[in-house]
Amino acid sequence: MKIYFIRHGQQNSRLCNVDVALSEIGRLQVNRLGKRLECIAFDKLYCSNLIRAKETANILSEYIHQKPEVDENLREIDFGELTGNTDEENKEKYSFFFEKQKKKQWDIPYPGGECAEDVFKRGSIVLQKMIESDCERICVVTHGGFIRAMITGLLGIDFSKQRMFGAVLENTSITEVAYDKETGLFSLERFNDYAHLEDDCKLLRGNWK
Repeated sequence: MKIYFIRHGQQNSRLCNVDVALSEIGRLQVNRLGKRLECIAFDKLYCSNLIRAKETANILSEYIHQKPEVDENLREIDFGELTGNTDEENKEKYSFFFEKQKKKQWDIPYPGGECAEDVFKRGSIVLQKMIESDCERICVVTHGGFIRAMITGLLGIDFSKQRMFGAVLENTSITEVAYDKETGLFSLERFNDYAHLEDDCKLLRGNWK
């Protein structure tokens, strides 16, 4: 079985984890991704309950011909007190947290929010449903923090190292894992693959204004 974790398209706000729709750029990103995935025979399409993920999944459904199944356990990591703030506000007010996070020695929760292990535990509830299904290929539209936490847990790596998986995960990037039903083990087949965006720099996060 293969699971394709998809990061949602660009949202229309830069405030921390606000529940908003995609931007025009985000919809363009998703349509490019859809054209890339339309040749793959997916058996299931899951998505987070956040608006940007649901909208991404709805656009993708037109290409892969699967109706999205919404599951709140696929939502982004809870940023707690940082939610709704600008990056500048958070860096100033929670500098102590970011300094500790930067050292990658502890899996510390966001103030009033979750840590990576918390995310992996709830994500594993959905993952178990996938394992028990007869599906061969599953598409999961979710979020950057969720993807990092799941990859870290699936590979048996200490959760304090989860931010070593990509300083930046591009919007609509593909992270693919394979599950071996005989051994019960996962392997990482590709990570943060955004080849469908690379020919147009305005679609990359580094140019998000």
